[in-house]
Amino acid sequence: MVDEEPDAEAVLDRAFTALGDPVRRAIVARLSRGEATVNELADLFPITKQAVSRHIGVLEDAGLITRSRDGQRRPCHLDPAALERLTSWIDGYRLAAESRFRQLDALLETLKKEEER
Repeated sequence: MVDEEPDAEAVLDRAFTALGDPVRRAIVARLSRGEATVNELADLFPITKQAVSRHIGVLEDAGLITRSRDGQRRPCHLDPAALERLTSWIDGYRLAAESRFRQLDALLETLKKEEER
């Protein structure tokens, strides 16, 4: 929304920019089912492991995913809180639009009843 802090706006910009790429959206979709390593993610795409690693870096910089260490493995994890922030931002606009549509529906119903008289 317009009254957001500049930092919050920058976070949203990075997240939506990151999600603008189909490979990154597919990575997010895969991680929504559970953690995966770069190698496991690279197996899903006809691009190099290095390219997948760069995509993961963009998602990580955007705050959408995190990485942990599990022995020799470095699995990637989706950050549900980051997705919740995006959903909340979108919901604010969705709710405002729905409110305007309900007002329009009420007005149309009133006009219809007046016309029937």
